[in-house]
Formats: sequence, structure tokens, C-alpha cells
Amino acid sequence: MMEGAGALAGRRIVVGVSGSIAAYKAVTLVRLLSERGAVVDVAMTAAATRFVGPLTFASLTHRPVLDNVFELDADQQIAHIELAEAADAIVLAPATANLLGQLAAGLVSDAVTAIACASRAPVIVAPAMDAGMWTNPATQRNVATLRDFGYLIVEPEVGTLASGLTGVGRLAEPPTILDAVERLFARAGDLEGLHVVVSAGGTREPLDPVRFIGNRSSGKMGAAIAEAARDRGASVTLIAGAMSVTPPRGVTVVDATTAAAMRESVLRAAPQADILVMAAAIADFAPARASQHKIKRSGANLQIELVPNPDIVAEVGEMPDDVRPFLIGFAAESDDLETNAAAKLRDKGLDLIVGNVVGGPFDAIGSDENKVTVFAAEGALSDWPMLPKRQVAERLWDLIADRYRHARGMAEGAETGRGRRRS
Repeated sequence: MMEGAGALAGRRIVVGVSGSIAAYKAVTLVRLLSERGAVVDVAMTAAATRFVGPLTFASLTHRPVLDNVFELDADQQIAHIELAEAADAIVLAPATANLLGQLAAGLVSDAVTAIACASRAPVIVAPAMDAGMWTNPATQRNVATLRDFGYLIVEPEVGTLASGLTGVGRLAEPPTILDAVERLFARAGDLEGLHVVVSAGGTREPLDPVRFIGNRSSGKMGAAIAEAARDRGASVTLIAGAMSVTPPRGVTVVDATTAAAMRESVLRAAPQADILVMAAAIADFAPARASQHKIKRSGANLQIELVPNPDIVAEVGEMPDDVRPFLIGFAAESDDLETNAAAKLRDKGLDLIVGNVVGGPFDAIGSDENKVTVFAAEGALSDWPMLPKRQVAERLWDLIADRYRHARGMAEGAETGRGRRRS
């Protein structure tokens, strides 16, 4: 990419550096951001200055470095407030376990945390620490909290750490962090004005007042998809089945824990949606009758008659074009993924289908990671490795947004003046 060109040209980006041995990589990150035309301001914690001197960053950016929360700028304004208000984005790299904890708790003790707390700009966090610190439950809780705040986490990598051990916790390489920043601006607002409906989680089909037939779906993938759509400017409705994660803030949540409730909610929401992502694991069968009383243990074998549930995705796929949303389904298969996904795409009238293999080394059920392949009518569109589900969600929206715009353009070109979208 040419210097000064692209999504970062003229963007004002604050890079916050905390006290990690990986602070030296922030020097390369700042250089890369500057080369792409960004106006870069650097803020440092006191500990960070023990690894890299402020003069290094000042020489690269030709701008003063803020390392004192009490500092005033040239106009006698509070420097960290000025930066917080002016920033188009904040990049915290490296982010130590201590910094993550302070951000999650809303604590301010230095220029970096003061800027992050005061700003309303999007925040990208690239953690770096020893493997034991990264996997510590408190750290993972803090990371989850920051995700709920809307922060974008650039996951640490596996490699040799400062301790000499090998494990996860190594700061992502500067080009990887740069890519996250560029993608943030490239896709910022690309779903603005659209109503996105996402279904997530499993369903529970009751046997009696205390028992049900269900599945192992956690709802993490659907929640990540809803959260990413929210961050890209969409108005989001999340139709939530049984989920082990808290729905993201800033979305409308509709509870639907049975297939019947899911069907009712989806069919009500679909005609008002621009895009519908059916990520929920909806039970194919339900007990023919649910007992009104708890079924008692007995010597006889219990036999349960099962009846098929309605195919909700297929019902949406059969809607008239003027009310049918752009439709994405999911296919969890234990074998022959491509054949089964292609059949579902065709038979259910889908625009795209996201396939993943269940069982084996890439079993994503309940996991924080997923390995998916996206199929369209012309075949597979992606070949992504196992990734954190939020990263999968971002890649999905890159693809979905592009295909939606193309489909919308084709429809408008074929029938000028006919618009199905409601203003």
C-alpha cells in the first residue's frame, strides 16, 4: 500500500504502550501506522518507559509523547482529554495483564488508562504476557468484560516468551495488529442503516416440568456475530435460545428457548430484517407430548415418541422476495460437510451457508474458537483456519456485507424503482 493511501490516511490514532518486554514491537507498529498516513499519538505508562524511551516514539511520529496524566498541552488543555476526544481509534499494544484488569474495572492510574476511559473511540487491545497469566481465570474474565464493552481483542500468539517458556501470550506481530486497525476503518459503518437478525444458542424441547431434550450449543458463535454486526453499525436483534454466554450489550434480545418459540420469533422478525443469520442449533425433533408432571422412575423402559419440528430456515427461504431477508444458514456436520452443506443451501433457499465439522479436532461446540467454511451456490468461498469466534464473526461479516451489497445491486438493477427495504 502506498504511503498516505488507504483507510488510515488522515486518521488520528492513539497508541497506548504499557510495561511489557514486547513494548519494542510497538515501535514497528507506530512506524507502520505512520507510513499508511495515520496521525499517530503515543501514550505510555511509567513502566513502558523502562523498556522503550519516549524519544524513540517522538522521533517516529514527530509529535510529543504523553507519559504523565497531569500534563497539559500547548494550549493549556488537559492532554489526555484532548487525545481522548480527538482519537479516531485507540490501539493498546502491548496490553499487560495489569492494564487489562484496570480497563475492565474502570480504574485510571496513568495516561493510557485515562485516555481509554475518557474516549468514545473504538479500542483495539493486543495483550502480551506469560502463558500462565494469559490463561489465568481473572485475566480471561477481564478479557470477556472488555469484549462486552465492545473492545476488539487481537489475540496473543503462541511462541517463545520472555520467561524462556513456549506458550500462548506472545504479542501479535505488528502487521497483524495493523491489519486489525485497517479492517476496523475499512468496515466501520458498513452495516449502518441495516436491520440484522441473528438467532443463537440451542433449543430445549420439554419432556416434563424438569427435563428436556437439547444439545450442547453454547450460543457463543451467534453472540459473536450479533456483537460484530452491532460494532459495524447495524441495528441488531438477537433471538436467543439456551445460551451459556451473556448476550452482547446494545442489541435487542428476544428469548426463544424452544423450537416453537424460535419459529414464532424468527417469522415475526424476518420481514423487517435486511439480513437474517440463523446460527441457532434448533432441535430437529421434539417429544410428541410433554408430561404435565415429573416423570417418575419405574422398572419399565421409558419410550418417548418424537415428532419433527418445523424447518424454520426453509420457511424463511420460501418467503416472497419483497419480504425475504438476505438469508444465511449454518450446517454442523459430522461428515461430508461440502455435500451436505450444498444440499441445505439449495433445498432451503439460502444465500450463504456456514459449515463446520462437529466432533474430531475441530469440534467447536462450546469452544471459544471455530473452523468454518462458507458456501454459496458456486461453491466454497472460504478456507479459514481455526480462529477465535469473534474473528470468525468479523470475517463472516466482511463476506456477508459484500455479497449482500452485490445481491441488492443486482435486484435494483433488474427492477428499477422496486425496493423491498423499509426506510
